[in-house]
Amino acid sequence: MALRVLVTGAAGQIAYSLLYSIAKGDVFGKDQPISLVMLDIPPMLGVVEGVVMELQDCSLPLLKGCIATADVKEAFTDVDACIMVGAMPRREGMERKDLLKANVKIFETQGKALNEYAKKTCKVLVVGNPANTNCYTMMKNAPSIPTSNFSCLTRLDQNRAQAQIAMRLGTTCDAVTNAIIWGNHSTTQFPDVAHAKVNGTPVYEAVKDDDYLKGEFIKTVQTRGGAVIKARKLSSAMSAAKAICDHMRDWWCGTKGDQWVSMGVVSTGNKYGVAEDLIFSFPVRINADKEWQIVDGLPISDFAREKLDITAKELTEERDIAAAFLSA
Repeated sequence: MALRVLVTGAAGQIAYSLLYSIAKGDVFGKDQPISLVMLDIPPMLGVVEGVVMELQDCSLPLLKGCIATADVKEAFTDVDACIMVGAMPRREGMERKDLLKANVKIFETQGKALNEYAKKTCKVLVVGNPANTNCYTMMKNAPSIPTSNFSCLTRLDQNRAQAQIAMRLGTTCDAVTNAIIWGNHSTTQFPDVAHAKVNGTPVYEAVKDDDYLKGEFIKTVQTRGGAVIKARKLSSAMSAAKAICDHMRDWWCGTKGDQWVSMGVVSTGNKYGVAEDLIFSFPVRINADKEWQIVDGLPISDFAREKLDITAKELTEERDIAAAFLSA
């Protein structure tokens, strides 16, 4: 049976890089048929129809159908997985509060549609920024879906962190394991390699430069999205699409051995002193039943504690602003 996968913001750059990988079998399995549903606003449907034509012309054996729509009922009906790429971008002169208000409206509507029409087993990945709080908004508007079925994307930040360490040491990215992104997908996130290894050696031992790992490395990962925009004049699309594929593939197929990955998930019940009821990025392991579990028992230094508290404070403020708009 074909897996019904919804991608929102389907006319955008990220979706253009993402849809082919999903349809080719890179995400949900090489033997898993896929039915793609592509949602965007009415003025963009012509562009989405063009994307549909291209997917058809790729002649992909796993792709069993493509739907382009602006109707949320059609989009969310019986979906197995939702990848929420579409969101209101921050425009020049826009305050963070204005951005949150605009996105609350979008993700409130989509959350209610998810609640009413989607399968209750549906897995939801929110990509559109502010991703953590948009995910929180959607989760709160879909009470019939388990909270564990919601996540936001911080895998791009993890991939960036791994790449920086690999380049520093002249090795490949897959040699770097168990890097962690804590907190918000924003400039307050905490890229943490205190528990990471490179070819089995602790990163701090391999790099031999604590000042770099506690300074320039963190700042580079935190601000990488802005650096890409400055250089490219466009936001990250190829790398974001790759990270989405990594995130969903691990959620669908499970993590390997002692390795963990970073996902923004609900903080309730965590053992790292993070406030309850946030969407917060933690290290997680995922089993064969698509169930994630926060990796417990990692020692948190005073340096790390300060960084976790900063990003948690920002997320709490964002959540409370969003919640006020929701209650209104």
